Amino acid sequence: MFKKRLLYTAVISAIIFPSVSTQAAGFQLNSQSATGLGRAFAGDAVIADNASVAARNPAAMALFKENSLSLGFNVISTDVSIKEGTYNQPRVLTNGSEILAIETNQFDISGTDDIGGSSFVPNLHVIVPLNEQWAWGLSAYSNFGTETEFEDDFPASIFGGKTSVKSMNLGTSLSYRLNQNLSFGAGIDLIYGVGNLKRDFDSEACMTIGGKPALCRDIQMNVIDVDASGFALGWNTGIVYEVNENHRFGLSYRYSPTVEAKGDVKAGTNEADSMDLPLPDMAEFSGYHRLTNQFAVHYSLQWVEWSAFDTLHIAGLDKEYQWKDAGHISVGGTYYLNNDWTLRAGYMYDISATDELKSISIPDSNRHWFSTGFTYHLNKKENIDFGFTYLMGESVTFDEQLNESLPVPSITGATTRADAILVGLQYSRTF
Repeated sequence: MFKKRLLYTAVISAIIFPSVSTQAAGFQLNSQSATGLGRAFAGDAVIADNASVAARNPAAMALFKENSLSLGFNVISTDVSIKEGTYNQPRVLTNGSEILAIETNQFDISGTDDIGGSSFVPNLHVIVPLNEQWAWGLSAYSNFGTETEFEDDFPASIFGGKTSVKSMNLGTSLSYRLNQNLSFGAGIDLIYGVGNLKRDFDSEACMTIGGKPALCRDIQMNVIDVDASGFALGWNTGIVYEVNENHRFGLSYRYSPTVEAKGDVKAGTNEADSMDLPLPDMAEFSGYHRLTNQFAVHYSLQWVEWSAFDTLHIAGLDKEYQWKDAGHISVGGTYYLNNDWTLRAGYMYDISATDELKSISIPDSNRHWFSTGFTYHLNKKENIDFGFTYLMGESVTFDEQLNESLPVPSITGATTRADAILVGLQYSRTF
């Protein structure tokens, strides 16, 4: 009877673990502009070459002397695969009235691919200088989102299943120029989050006859089914220091709230009408240096408070999962070829948020961004931006368990990798 209760408890607690991986590792979306994508977002909190900078640092709006509009989208195509791994399925032996033993069926899950999906992420930014000191801005974009889905016949469905988590920011902000060197900015964000999570648990149950397994049958049950959405308010602030017109620095901080997502939340036999989804705060420091008339270097250092996810509460159950603070460092260069063409490139090293605990549902690892892009100036007031990034994730090997007291269900020797291709297109205009 104890083993039966322990197995059931492990299955129910499993719904927390994969859903945490979905949100925390999930991948932070650097997709505010095609311009930034083409340089791995190096220097994006201070370059201010179009209105999209309002999403990274509100103080940088003080650098604009004309009304500015940017409208575009990024397409993100992820390639998530399990190179190696073994799923250990529970095999429950019973005499009809009680559990006699829990054994293991093993399934090779090596070569599982096509787990990732494609996402279309639009963005819109407007900056309006009110006078020589004040400017106002409006932005619509996304900071967080992910989507993975395993096939219906995937053996380890308790660890995989379907995961879809998305957010959208609608923000407005003000900037104030104190003097020719120093500017400040602040804004508020209305954040909309939506999540869809599904997990199934499967096992084999066998009646013993003469001490040997017989009359075996597969058992499958749904243990998580979440379809919820909600709104929350956040804020951001920033500062820009201009050494001169060719050298400047920017620093920004973004407070991300906990979103109370309302809808249908099922966790085993427990049901609720909402769940809390904490989002991490972020800070970013950027620098821009135009070394010659034709060439500039720029860089960014970003910190993300992933440790905000210490515990997730869902339908009366709690689960700790040990994320760590992380972030990225990026460097890039811009070559101003002529009046018509601007070329750019960048590299980012993106640090994983996971620590000891990892999951196949969203395989997280350190990632390398290799980015390039260009701006084509249609005329003095209009331009088109294109950005391309190949995101290469590092392979990670780990074991995954639902409960340390039980060997099954579990995954052993899992080696996962997540790569992605990001493409962005954007139209900008001053008026």
